[in-house]
Amino acid sequence: MTLNRFCYVLLIFAAIASLLTPNPLVIWFLLINLLTIVMYGADKMAARKGMRRVPEATLLVFGVTGGWPGAIVGQQLFRHKTQKQPFKTYFFISVVVSIAMMAVVYHLSSYSSLY
Repeated sequence: MTLNRFCYVLLIFAAIASLLTPNPLVIWFLLINLLTIVMYGADKMAARKGMRRVPEATLLVFGVTGGWPGAIVGQQLFRHKTQKQPFKTYFFISVVVSIAMMAVVYHLSSYSSLY
């Protein structure tokens, strides 16, 4: 199994595990951020060893799904993807999209709790 597929399998497991808890949103954000940090570390290690890498699109998907704080920590911790300009632009867009999605979910959840 490639590293990319393994990342998506972990994403699915994180989603299922978070749904089985009393606070699924909190657990989701904890899991997705932890996985994102680990993914940045694994990608940096693969880059150093010349192995198959995690595609940038996968890193961005994890950022959009709520893992952007973990991505920022992973970038700084591993000094990975901090200089590549196209990625930095796409990453910023993914952060904005993620925050907008969180705002919509929050707005819809607070709206539905009124009724």
